[in-house]
Parts: sequence; C-alpha cells; structure tokens
Amino acid sequence: MSAGFFIVGFRVDRHCRRMTKILCRSLLAPFCIAYAYAQAGHVVPPEGKLYHGFYWGGVGTDEHDPTEHDVTPGDVERYEQAVGKQTAWIYFSDNWFESRKFPVTMCSWVRDLKKIPYVRLMLRSNVEQGHSEKTFSIQKIIAGDFDADLRAWARDAKNFGSPILIEWGTEPNGNWFSWNGNWNGGPKEGPARYVAAYRHIVNLMRVEGADNLQWVWHVNWLDEPEKKWNRFENYFPGETYCDWVALSAYGPTTPMTRDGTESFAFKMREAYPRLVKIAPGKPIIIAEFGCDLHNPHADAATWAKAALEDLFSSRWPGIVGFCWWNEGWQNDNLKKHDTDMIIREDADLTRVFREESKGPMRRIIRHGQSLHQIYRRFALRRYTRSVSIKALDRRADG
Repeated sequence: MSAGFFIVGFRVDRHCRRMTKILCRSLLAPFCIAYAYAQAGHVVPPEGKLYHGFYWGGVGTDEHDPTEHDVTPGDVERYEQAVGKQTAWIYFSDNWFESRKFPVTMCSWVRDLKKIPYVRLMLRSNVEQGHSEKTFSIQKIIAGDFDADLRAWARDAKNFGSPILIEWGTEPNGNWFSWNGNWNGGPKEGPARYVAAYRHIVNLMRVEGADNLQWVWHVNWLDEPEKKWNRFENYFPGETYCDWVALSAYGPTTPMTRDGTESFAFKMREAYPRLVKIAPGKPIIIAEFGCDLHNPHADAATWAKAALEDLFSSRWPGIVGFCWWNEGWQNDNLKKHDTDMIIREDADLTRVFREESKGPMRRIIRHGQSLHQIYRRFALRRYTRSVSIKALDRRADG
C-alpha cells in the first residue's frame, strides 16, 4: 500500500477558540479540507491528481444490505490493500426510515481513519425506487414538517466539528427517486419544488451554524425521462447552495442489459459541458460510476481503464475526484443475472485500479506543497465571510 502524505489543516475549537490540527490522508492526492470554524473551503487537488472515494454496498447478493451504509473499517482496509492506495472519503446513505438522528457513530469511525464522511441524506420511507414518497415528501419538507428533525441533525453535525460532504436529493433528474419532478407535480412544478426543498434544507442547517457541511449537488449524466422539463439544469438550486457538484455515470449495471454500454467518455461528452456551464468554477466529483463484471457487451476492466486514463489526463479539468460503486445485488431469481460491480472480486479490474493510480501524474504531493497552490484552480465561495488563502497557508506552515 502506498504511503500517504499528511497535510495539516486547522479548525477553531468552538469553546476555547484554539487552533486544532486536523490530519487528513488520501489516496491519489492528500485530502484535507483546510477548515476554520464558520468557514469551510474547497481543497482542490493539483492537476493530474484526484481524490478517490470509497463506497461499499455489500459483498454479494447472499449478504446484501440494501441500506447502503453497511461499510466497516475492515472493508476500507481491504479495499485500500487491493487497489494499493488510500481513500479520501467514505460514501454512505443516512436513511430516515431507520433514524432521523445525525449518524455520529458512522462519521466518527470514518474520521478516526483520517477520512471525510460523505453522507447521502436520504429522506425516504424505504429503499424501493420508482414510486412517490408519502412520509418524507417534498411538499412536507417545504411546509416545515421536518424542521425540528433537520435542525437537530444540523446541530449534531455542527458539534461533530470537522468537515463533512453531504448531499440531499441524489440524482433528481432520474425518475427512480421520489424527489424527481415526475412524482412532485410533473413538468410544471416538479423541478421547482425540488429546488425549494433543497434550499429549505440547506438554509435550516446553515441557520444552525453547521458550516462544516460541504454541500454536494449530485445529478445523473442522463436525464430520465429525456424531456426538456427534466433536464438536470432545472433542478440546480443555485451556486450559493452547493459547494461541489457531482455526477453519476455508470456503464451497464446488470449482466443482461445492453443499455449503458457506451464509454465513460461518451457520457462525459454529454454531461460535462452542461455541468460546467450551469456551475462554473465548482469542483466536480464523479460520485458514482461502475460497470457490471459479467456483462457480455462491456468488459468492466476495459471500461474502467479507459475511464481512469481520461480522468487522470485532465481531459475534464473541473473534475477533482471519483468513487466506484462497489456493490452486488439480485435482479431476479436467476443467479447468473445478479449484478456484481465489486472491484475486489475481479482480478483484472483490481489490477486496472492499481496500475492507473501509478505513474508521474498520480504521485503524492511532495512535502512543502502549500495550500495556496492547492486552492489556486478554484476560488473559495461561501455564504459566510471569506478567509484568505494566504492566511490559511501561514497557519499550515506554522
């Protein structure tokens, strides 16, 4: 396993106002959100280096947990040993049908591993897709039915005290999720209701002072349905309501399908220009990508190799990180139809990830790399007062 390099960032303790060092270690570039209390900024990797997130959704169909948060420290260790690098964030779902409380236990062990928790805030009644939401509907969110719970969640997140990536309303332009416009008033009202709910949640949490939350707006590369009203641009909450933007861009996700066999580059040609246009200057994460290991129309290792080579070449300069969706699940009663996208279960795919993380463009930043150099490709944008990059440099150097 490659030895990571520590960058030192800081936060101000809310009680004694003293500076506390936060050491964050990453996979392909040192990952640390240089952080002062009430001011969270982006740390963007230098050109040719990317953050590598980790999602783990289950070993296979026999042991599959559909709640999307069954990852353990052991899973992280085994994955990092397999790919030969360290990860920057751990991606998991926070399902409100299980609990409406801030997932402090999960976030704490992630932080103990020197990773950033990346929380999918999932206000939903179950994990089933393709239906309207009755309990946590967008209209109820807007009406304030869950304000007390959201405020309590935000206070606990604030008390957690260190950076968290967070998204709500994942892939709104996909009709599989209940926050898609199709389930919320249709073409005329659906996207606008989503935007109102998104802003409502963010505003509530900001009022509670949860400034350690870095908001991620996350869409699918393809609008489904492909209608003008459902274009992901219509769901954009505004640049002051997201710190990062994210994209899902999968290859085929089952052994049977012919859909999605296009290259990763094809999907990026469709989505990337649109993202950059609507959110100029925002760091972009490939929050989810993957390919089934047994689809006869697309070899997973070949598909992933091409995707990683393009990502590392800075073909899309706004992209700062990626995360493969490591999961397997049952599609019907036939075992041969089960989905498997777990990197460790395929030697060729594992080799691709190990090899593509090497090379002159994938090296760990040398000691002495300043935060000013890391930040220079993106300006700090935040609704609170700005903190100068040079000041952060002085603190880090001190």
